[in-house]
Amino acid sequence: MTSGLALCLALAGCGGGSASTAASGSSSTTLSAQAELGKKIFADTSLSASGQQACASCHDPENGHAPSNALAAQMGGADMTLQGGRNSPSIRYLQTNTAFYFAADGTPTGGFFWDGRAASLKDQAKGPFLNPVEMANTSVADVVAKLAATSYAAEFKTVFGADILTRPADAFDRMAQALQQYQLEDSEFHAYTSKYDAFLRGQTTLTEQETRGLALFNSATKGNCAACHPSSQSPNGALPLFTDFTYDVLGVPRNPELSQNADASYYDLGLCARSTGDLTARTDLCGAFKVPSLRNVALRKAFFHNGYFKTLKDAITFYVQRDTNPEKFYPVGSDGTVQKFNDLPAAYHANVNTTEVPYNRKPGDAPALSDSEIEDVIAFLNTLTDGWSASSGTASASASH
Repeated sequence: MTSGLALCLALAGCGGGSASTAASGSSSTTLSAQAELGKKIFADTSLSASGQQACASCHDPENGHAPSNALAAQMGGADMTLQGGRNSPSIRYLQTNTAFYFAADGTPTGGFFWDGRAASLKDQAKGPFLNPVEMANTSVADVVAKLAATSYAAEFKTVFGADILTRPADAFDRMAQALQQYQLEDSEFHAYTSKYDAFLRGQTTLTEQETRGLALFNSATKGNCAACHPSSQSPNGALPLFTDFTYDVLGVPRNPELSQNADASYYDLGLCARSTGDLTARTDLCGAFKVPSLRNVALRKAFFHNGYFKTLKDAITFYVQRDTNPEKFYPVGSDGTVQKFNDLPAAYHANVNTTEVPYNRKPGDAPALSDSEIEDVIAFLNTLTDGWSASSGTASASASH
């Protein structure tokens, strides 16, 4: 269940606190009645066909609201034996995201899920309940029947009307609305309590290695990470989200751990093939997936849309050595030819980003980052984990309340 929200429903306008509260890192939260319901729905496994899966199953609060395991995609379905098609992303720091649009320069931006097909938190929240490989309910009425049997059904009626459960379509809509409010109002989803946040507020300093890592992260000739994952405060003082909500075609290797890839003719084409069908003609967008926030990235156990890489070091190494040492990541044919970009049909290989640093290299060139510089960047990325404590010098996955 990826999430976010249209700009018109951003945090400051929805009773979830002000922008200044978010920027200050305050983690105190008083939830509205709707948000309290959303919190219960978020954790309720009884709302799935299996009785074993909730939103929190794939978006664990103790792991930055991302999966707590290294599976390429989570298991679901009526008996929990079906595998999803994509890696479940973290759902933190999406409160100011917008519905999908093309920027003035034509850059695809916004939207929720890896392919941007949902327009808001409320929109995206509905999908997993009916997805056959996730919570696997057979219909909206099926979901609402389960809701009616919960311990908080009376509370739901108090908030949304005494007859709400007799109107399944409306009740389902209100469930999604409650989930939206929970993710907007609960500061755990946008805590701004990392060491880097404290550094930006002048409350602590970075170590020498973290400082080197930040410089490499920002450098347009080295990591160039900030090109898509901005690290600076905005002019109004808002703390960085470490995503620009755009899309990129990275040519991540095909992952044999995904059952869907057993079919050699199947390719997950991302933006151009999303279920809404509105971008089918935009073959230049085939292979493009959402740029995620890097906040809490050090907690992740699987990376990219297909979960191919399992460590942060491997993911960064791919970024900087994909083009200098492609044989490390892609199959090599019997003739010695590297089968580069093997998770995209050859017709779309030209879509892969090969012009921006660090991808603007060829075999034999030096990678943009050395192994020691990769370690420096990792040290910096560890400062983006929520729950940092000045007294302990460590961070936890979830912010305190």
